[in-house]
Amino acid sequence: MADGEYSGLKTSVSEAEWKTRTELAALYRLVAMNGWDDMIFTHISARVPGPQTHFLINPYGYYFEEITASSLVKVDLDGNVVQDTDSFINPAGFTIHSAVHAARDDAHFVIHLHTVAGVGVAAQKHGLLPLSQNACLLQNDVAYHGYEGLALNHDERERLVADLGHKNMMLLRNHGTLAVGETAAAAWVRMFFLERACAQQVAALSAGVENVLHAPDAAQEETKYQGQGVGMIAALAWAGALRQLDRRSPGYDA
Repeated sequence: MADGEYSGLKTSVSEAEWKTRTELAALYRLVAMNGWDDMIFTHISARVPGPQTHFLINPYGYYFEEITASSLVKVDLDGNVVQDTDSFINPAGFTIHSAVHAARDDAHFVIHLHTVAGVGVAAQKHGLLPLSQNACLLQNDVAYHGYEGLALNHDERERLVADLGHKNMMLLRNHGTLAVGETAAAAWVRMFFLERACAQQVAALSAGVENVLHAPDAAQEETKYQGQGVGMIAALAWAGALRQLDRRSPGYDA
């Protein structure tokens, strides 16, 4: 996309949509910067502010480190492209996202990843264990969904959203991780803590499940309530993440 096309899109969409585009592009770059991307696969989506039911998602074929505000593709709830663009999307990738967006009015941003640690824990029978502070803070907000193969069957959407319920994070069995948020900041902080908890669990279980130390029951009960404040620190963490992007991966807001 040429520079003129970048500036043209910015001036042709609402200020609210451009802000959402910039924040979504930042999420893609942050995932790449942390080494959590999976080539051109997995997705992050955002609801476009306004009366129409439109969403933004990555153009299929782009690496996450390449994503910019202008390159994101606007689609409807069925995955139909509703903007003038030469890019296209992966319909299978939007199956999961469309399900969550349709069922949860508060899920303005949806992040889905296939990291080594995330898939590793999603494939463990016991799921996320209370082995770390991160896990204890999150465990009561993590749902589980059984693996049904590639997300090509739209019938799976009903089962997925039923499993997610009102929780904000999910381990998709044998598949990966998912986090939602009313803001990009909330979705990012939840995913960061979930991925960190999964990595810590994989590391701890290298000693064998019989040799790991679970957090005491009283501490787990205490952190159940402390974890509800995770969203309160999201704005602070997000501002720092954007400053880090400006230093290490500038251009996402073009």
